Amino acid sequence: MSDPITLNVGGKLYTTSLATLTSFPDSMLGAMFSGKMPTKRDSQGNCFIDRDGKVFRYILNFLRTSHLDLPEDFQEMGLLRREADFYQVQPLIEALQEKEVELSKAEKNAMLNITLNQRVQTVHFTVREAPQIYSLSSSSMEVFNADIFSTSCLFLKLLGSKLVYCSNGSLSSITSHLQDPNHLTLDWVANVEGLPEEEYTKQNLKRLWVVPANKQINSFQVFVEEVLKIALSDGFCIDSSHPHALDFMNNKIIRLIRYR
Repeated sequence: MSDPITLNVGGKLYTTSLATLTSFPDSMLGAMFSGKMPTKRDSQGNCFIDRDGKVFRYILNFLRTSHLDLPEDFQEMGLLRREADFYQVQPLIEALQEKEVELSKAEKNAMLNITLNQRVQTVHFTVREAPQIYSLSSSSMEVFNADIFSTSCLFLKLLGSKLVYCSNGSLSSITSHLQDPNHLTLDWVANVEGLPEEEYTKQNLKRLWVVPANKQINSFQVFVEEVLKIALSDGFCIDSSHPHALDFMNNKIIRLIRYR
């Protein structure tokens, strides 16, 4: 049995065998470790490959088993496909194509459920009236919460590309707030009359915008309208059996379904 080989892939270390690395001779890895292509070394003498280290584990496992094993909540299919293209492991490229077709079929029928909550609270802040002269002020502030669940994680990604938080003076995607691939919780506030801009940052108050229209969402009515636009364009329709008409009109619960 050949000695183990340690690889440094983008800073992550993997240990495997020469037989595994050359299991697909026509791949780039097969060429690198059969002597047909030069290899680089890091300071420890490990073979160095300047590629993404995190997803390399799936490529290495495929070399070992010839089977594509991904977790159910895997979210980096595009990155893995690019890495497979780089390493030119043709059976892996074909397995990824089959997997994407499978995921696409599973995504066709979907459900979207949104529960909305709103409250009013008082925010206290200081106002500069003149140099070194400040006064304490307060105002009512509308606080919104939207709990969003969808069986289509691709739709939540689409929604995340259209909605952004304005926080700490900059815009940030809401996709970073995904609790899991199918669940998203949003919390934001409407504009507060008289509240200085720096107070939003100081009190960690987030506002919500829709892009590319650059439209601020200051009410549930606007939020529902914008989400419906995005959902309907993606093939969803309102579930006539749920919610109750009164709940829908009061913007408490929205359920949409998609059949393809």
